[in-house]
This record gives sequence, C-alpha cells and structure tokens, in this order.
Amino acid sequence: MLVYLKLFYEFSKIGLFAVGGGLATLPFLYELAEKTGWFTTHDISNMIAISESTPGAIGINMSTYVGFHTAYSFFGLFGAILGGITTTISIIIPSIIVIEVISGFLNKFKESKTVKNIFYGLRPASTGLVASAGLSIAKNTLITDAAFSWSLPAILQIINWQHLVIGAAIFAAIRIFKLHPIFYIAASAAIGIILKL
Repeated sequence: MLVYLKLFYEFSKIGLFAVGGGLATLPFLYELAEKTGWFTTHDISNMIAISESTPGAIGINMSTYVGFHTAYSFFGLFGAILGGITTTISIIIPSIIVIEVISGFLNKFKESKTVKNIFYGLRPASTGLVASAGLSIAKNTLITDAAFSWSLPAILQIINWQHLVIGAAIFAAIRIFKLHPIFYIAASAAIGIILKL
C-alpha cells in the first residue's frame, strides 16, 4: 500500500511542476529513477518508445507505464493495473486543479501586464525542461557504456553508431518526405526487429 501512496505523491508533484508538456516530465523521471530505484534510465528509454508509439499524451502514457512497471515488480499483474491507474490519476489531478484556477483568473485578468509577464517567464522554463529531456534521450540512445578517455579511438568507441545512423536517417526522411509519423514509428520498430537492437 505504501508503494501506491509514494507513486501518487511523486506523480502529483510531476503533474504540478512539469511545465511544457509530456517531454518535460523526463527530468523528473530521471530524478525519480535515481531516488527510488524503481526503474533505470534504460527503462525510461523504453518508456519513451512505448509512450510515443501509443495513442494519447506522452506524459500520461509514461506515468501509466511507470505505475504499471513499478507496481508489477511488487504485486504482480493486478497490482500493476492498480499502479498504472494510480499514477495516471495522480499526474492529471494537479493539471485539472491548476487549469480551473487559472481559467477563472485569466478571464478576469487576461489583459494584465503581470499575467503576460508570468507567461513570458514560463516559456524559457518549459523550453529548458524539454531541451533537458531531449539531451537525456540523446545521451541514453547514442552513447554506450564504454569507458571514456580523450583519445579519438575511445571517443569513437563510446558512440552507438547504429542508433546514430538510424536517428539521422529518420530525421532526414521526416524533413524530406513529410509522411505521417506512424510510418516512421513502424519503420523504426521494423529496423529494431531486423537488426535486433
């Protein structure tokens, strides 16, 4: 039971402070992984892949996945379902409360210079959170666990060249062909199966 309370508490905090959308939850998840040991940074990479390739908001999908994954290791399948429900509800509740408060506040003060300044200040914060998440994903995906030194062979050895080439190819394809994102997700999954990444 204590695990569910901890999950509820941690994901309520994430829901309250992850300004900038789903990817802004990633810095909080990395911190949570270090603090609790419920999951690893490698698990977070898997969570991102699953959350991005399933319908719905990435932050909510990731919270559901973490709740399911964490509770499963303690309580099995039924407990995992309850863990997923717990984290999903806990990450949504702060947003609902904040939106209710802010919507009433904004209708009253939408022309206020203070309100405009608050939103002006929140933009770089959300940009920083999303950029931090992007860098963390890039590091976990593109850097291997090989020992680092400043020699060129060592630097070349720590780069995961397969992931780098696939990522660059998908990026180029997105910029050139502009197909539906589901195509790139399916192509990436197929490449992973074929190359056994």
